[in-house]
Amino acid sequence: ITLGVKDFQASRTFYCDGLGFTPKHEMENIIFFDMNGVVFALYPHDKLEEEVPVAIEPQTAHSRMTIAHNVASKEEVDEVLAFAEKAGATLIKPGQDVFWGGYSGYFADPDGFLWEVAYNPYDDLT
Repeated sequence: ITLGVKDFQASRTFYCDGLGFTPKHEMENIIFFDMNGVVFALYPHDKLEEEVPVAIEPQTAHSRMTIAHNVASKEEVDEVLAFAEKAGATLIKPGQDVFWGGYSGYFADPDGFLWEVAYNPYDDLT
């Protein structure tokens, strides 16, 4: 998963220093994180536009996709949301019981990418 970010250094600071993600590999314009079998990357939006032959609209908090982070309890959902907010995220929706029987909330990173933090009582996705 690669996010095209507006301010590469600000996003690096948010994910590394704020959320505590550890880079697996980093170069001048891209940073990779190993997320337990999924590779997550940050890449400058303008560089991504140079690579892809279509205009890429900058992300907003009202995107058409979300990235989910599953945790082991309702309490941990609230802890992660508070941690992200302290790191500079915008709280979009506080943790709450949801229609499918779980518990989740949302935050937006500095570029507006939406992250769901969820607890699923039916399946351990942590």
